[in-house]
Amino acid sequence: MSFDGVFTYAVVNELQQALAGGRITKIHQPAVHELVMQIRSHGRNYKLLLSAHPNYARVHLTNETYDNPAEPPMFCMLLRKHLEGSIIEAIRQVDFDRIIIIETKGRDEIGDIHAKQLIIEIMGRHSNIILVDEETNTIIDSIKHLSPAVNRYRTVLPGHEYIAPPSHGKINPLEATEETIMKKIDFHAGKLADQLVATFSGISPLFAKEAVFRAGLANRATLPKSFISLMDEVRAHRFAPAIYTNGEKEWFYVLPLTHLQAEAKPFATPSELLDRFYFGKAERDRVKQQAHDLERFIANEKAKNEKKLIKLKQTLEEAKRAEQYRLYGELLTANLYAVERGMNEIEVVNYYDENGATITIPLDPQKSPSENAQSYFQKYQKAKNSLNVVQEQIERTNEEIAYFDTLLQQLETAAPKDVEEIREELIEQGYLRARNSKQTKKQKQRAIELERYIASDGTEILVGKNNKQNDYLTNKLARKDEIWLHTKDIPGSHVVIRSKNPSEQTIAEAANLAAYFSKARQSSSVPVDYTRIRYVKKPSGAKPGFVIYENQQTIYVTPDEDLVIKMKKNT
Repeated sequence: MSFDGVFTYAVVNELQQALAGGRITKIHQPAVHELVMQIRSHGRNYKLLLSAHPNYARVHLTNETYDNPAEPPMFCMLLRKHLEGSIIEAIRQVDFDRIIIIETKGRDEIGDIHAKQLIIEIMGRHSNIILVDEETNTIIDSIKHLSPAVNRYRTVLPGHEYIAPPSHGKINPLEATEETIMKKIDFHAGKLADQLVATFSGISPLFAKEAVFRAGLANRATLPKSFISLMDEVRAHRFAPAIYTNGEKEWFYVLPLTHLQAEAKPFATPSELLDRFYFGKAERDRVKQQAHDLERFIANEKAKNEKKLIKLKQTLEEAKRAEQYRLYGELLTANLYAVERGMNEIEVVNYYDENGATITIPLDPQKSPSENAQSYFQKYQKAKNSLNVVQEQIERTNEEIAYFDTLLQQLETAAPKDVEEIREELIEQGYLRARNSKQTKKQKQRAIELERYIASDGTEILVGKNNKQNDYLTNKLARKDEIWLHTKDIPGSHVVIRSKNPSEQTIAEAANLAAYFSKARQSSSVPVDYTRIRYVKKPSGAKPGFVIYENQQTIYVTPDEDLVIKMKKNT
């Protein structure tokens, strides 16, 4: 993994410099596994993210804005009681492992000073955040509980002694020498990178492969020097945080990774790197969990309508044969004398044909000649009557499919609050039942919040993330001469530039937002239409979020996530 002991060492160095001596002013728990601490330090306000997420565990300073639940979870309440107002004495790493300890001192209710430790264990799905009384080494509580039935080595429950995760007897690489490496590594056994990982604590395959790569023909002479050279860079804090990508996969690290055939994007600090790398990832994961039932329902409704459409099209093809059924009925009636029960077909002269050509009419051998003729007249009448009805149903079904397709796209880019608005919309449209009447009242009282971005020249741009927001933005909030944008024939967000005469650059940046928040997010050269709000109309009885527009121009853009982040930060 990228967040190894080396990366932890770099993060701890950054946090120690920024936060040591600072005061913890606020604590929030926006998600089950994540905490955000606001800290006043050296005359500045910082936000520290602590995550024990099974896939995205990490610790770093953040500039992101997190939505907090209306009622804070119990662990958050406990941390507020014990840590708010406390001073951060130090932030340190344990034995070069992925364990960070934030040491604090603060006063209790009666004014006595107590030392507490907030221990963050970054261990993949075993990650945890644990509050410990430093004087007694007793666990006060943790974000995840671990009972003896689950782990015989240690128990992570309130009142139990804190025991660190097992070290497996690995060596701290900061203490390694060339002699240590020569003794511990079997150069004849091969797989040198794997051996380095197994020997030293906090060393990931990324670091080990880099050490082997820099050693060239890795042997007893070159590998120890390469390894120690890399550790010297770590010890001297000569970090170069960067995200590496080869078009298919992404890595991040704080040392140059020369062994990767990948493009590097540098960052000033490890925290800035992590903020960028995890941008939206953890939130989308939260949304996926929160909206799992909703996504399944919408996908099922879309699938049902797609099946219905196939049947309707088959019915339409039948309906289009109405004139053929009428012709068969009339020709059979004119030739009843030539038809006998038991015949499978009959060939007769088509007297409607100028050339007097013959036509073969299929027959039901179980029916009499007149019954066969009557059957074709009935089919004709049924097909004729259903033609308009089926065409109307096909249009309605296509609208339903497009509607559910739009909702699925909106869930892909939704924030937690957006999911609830999508759920409300489905309730209002009659697709879902309201969970309870109290909840419905609360939903009606909640104000609609739009995503806000600032263009390079300072122009405000608003984005609707779901149909409720789109309707509100386009039909109520935006002024007649402001510029409206939407991806051409592709499900996506409504975007409004709050200007009558925006620059070409601002239009391009707004178009980037429209493409980014659409089904074409991963595509290139995405067509985006733009026009003035006065030319955008919502047809009577149309689905939420649906509009028609005219006098549009089209611009082609390739979605750029970095630009989206920059425009968001400008706010």
